[in-house]
Amino acid sequence: MNQLILKEENMAYQGCGGVSADNRCYGFRPAFRNTETGHVYPSRFADGRLAPIHMIGGLPDELVVSRSAAGGVISVKDSVQSGFTLNGRFYDRDEAASYLESSIPSR
Repeated sequence: MNQLILKEENMAYQGCGGVSADNRCYGFRPAFRNTETGHVYPSRFADGRLAPIHMIGGLPDELVVSRSAAGGVISVKDSVQSGFTLNGRFYDRDEAASYLESSIPSR
């Protein structure tokens, strides 16, 4: 997982509820899940603040595969999946889109 993959995912899910801009108003928050452990991490900036979009820079060191010379995160483990949290549950992008499609009549 890296920023290019996140950009491609955002393009693929644009307009269907699988991106932050489409689902934030319904309470979804960007997050990541390590599919190997099931641990879920809210998306954070590198300084630890919660991020309104998917940012790999705030993920913990145990998930980081490579860093730039300046220390920024370039990529994380392949087991890291982007998605969202809502009411304590993780939703992958497909699940978030499906949830909105079935739960929000105006969508």
